Amino acid sequence: MSGTASAPNPPAAPSVAPPKRRWRHRIPLRVRHNYRLLASCTAFLLVVTVVLGSTRIQPYVTSAADAATDLVTVDIAGTVDLFDSTVAHEISLVFADADYQRMLDAYFTDGEKEYVEADLVVDSTTIPSVGIRLKGNSTLSGLTRDGETAQRGGAAPGGGQFGGGQRPDGGQFGGGQRPDGGQGQQQGAGGPGGGMGRAGLAAEEPETLPWLISFDTFVEGRRYQGLQEIAVRVGGMGGGTAVANEALALSLLGTAGMTTQRYAYSAFTVNDRPTTGRLVVEHPDEHYAAGLGDSGVLYKSLAGGSFTYQGEDPVEYQDDFKQINLTGSQDLQPAINLIRWMSEASDDEFDDELADYVDVESFARYVAAQNLLLNFDDMAGPGRNYYLWYDLATRKFTVVSWDHNLTFSGDATLGPQDAVTMGGGRFGGGPGAAQQGGGPGAAQQDGGPGRSTGHPLKERFLASQAFAEVYATAYRDLYQRMFASGAATAALDGLTAVLTTVDGRDDAAVTTELEQLRATVEQRTESLRDQV
Repeated sequence: MSGTASAPNPPAAPSVAPPKRRWRHRIPLRVRHNYRLLASCTAFLLVVTVVLGSTRIQPYVTSAADAATDLVTVDIAGTVDLFDSTVAHEISLVFADADYQRMLDAYFTDGEKEYVEADLVVDSTTIPSVGIRLKGNSTLSGLTRDGETAQRGGAAPGGGQFGGGQRPDGGQFGGGQRPDGGQGQQQGAGGPGGGMGRAGLAAEEPETLPWLISFDTFVEGRRYQGLQEIAVRVGGMGGGTAVANEALALSLLGTAGMTTQRYAYSAFTVNDRPTTGRLVVEHPDEHYAAGLGDSGVLYKSLAGGSFTYQGEDPVEYQDDFKQINLTGSQDLQPAINLIRWMSEASDDEFDDELADYVDVESFARYVAAQNLLLNFDDMAGPGRNYYLWYDLATRKFTVVSWDHNLTFSGDATLGPQDAVTMGGGRFGGGPGAAQQGGGPGAAQQDGGPGRSTGHPLKERFLASQAFAEVYATAYRDLYQRMFASGAATAALDGLTAVLTTVDGRDDAAVTTELEQLRATVEQRTESLRDQV
């Protein structure tokens, strides 16, 4: 038998484990080549952690960028210039009651002012899905819901309680003369001549409430005639139903060439509620800030804040100022620098260095204007009503006035050296006079227990002889422009003509309020004629 014999299979190779790699070979080659650098970095981080572990590291924004942070996607032109103050306007809001009740829940429970989505019509132009929220602090202290106020207590800025409600005789606090011809001495929660008291606000009457209307809360980047926000002012505080005193103050500031806000009167309707006549005012937002200068930062003083140095951490000032524009490229550091300097400067240093921080002539005009307009609640009032504008080119501050619903409600015979007080009285407040509290940064307690008033910048400026002449010059010029020229009387004539055409007005109240305001203007003009 023939055939081929098959070769036997070779024995299988034994299984051999791969050789073990030395530990350093397990480290990637790139790391091994740079181990000295990595070791140095690790050691440095360890030292930083040990040495600076308990030290707060502060971020500082040093960029000089001045571009707006919000992109405008649409700007609705409308049919009529909203701030044409020579004509009456029409504004209506429609929103769901369930949303409104949730907004009230948030405010009455936590004090939060949440936005409600609403459809808006302005002078026949429909703007869907705007945001609206309550606006104000002391203004809302007397707000009731089902007859009850918020359990937070309605505290006024500075710790006191603003006296809400009507006078004991049922009337309403207002400016100007009393019905019997006396000047500015209506008694009530605010004291003699005070304008802080006001008729109560009820959540069941949304057409009477103070509102902030935002065009871009629910539609990003939208504007109306370049505006991001507008404020619907409330009646009854100082100026009565029509808030004619605020409109007059805004008009006179504009006549004098000072920074102010535009305004107009409008019929105002909410859902199916009765129409009321309301004052609408430009709100200082990013668009407003862009019109103040080529490049600068706008800071809003907050009602519960102070002007005291609290260190270099910007977080410590979040209750004092809110930055309006250039967030991300600028910060609060300029304001902190000003406050720190104010707290440390001696009187001689204040006189010599104020012009390094503040536009002195502009500030003199601001202070003089507040006296001329009998504004108790300015930067030194309990509402802390002012903005700071920081010019990035000059690196100096100017003060922008805001919230004029307590103008023309004090003693019309106050002189340039007298301080306007809530009670309508006076005390020496001019250059060289003893000031509130007696020292740098001290604040006056005036107008009732707990109502803190005063501002160290204003007080030290008025107390300094170094600035006496610049203040006197500003006062004389503004008196001529506002009063002696007849501008105040002419502005009142214009207000009267418009108010008589606004739907929802209270004719009797408007007539009385305008007569009182006119009497105040006449007395103010005559009393200052021989003083300036």
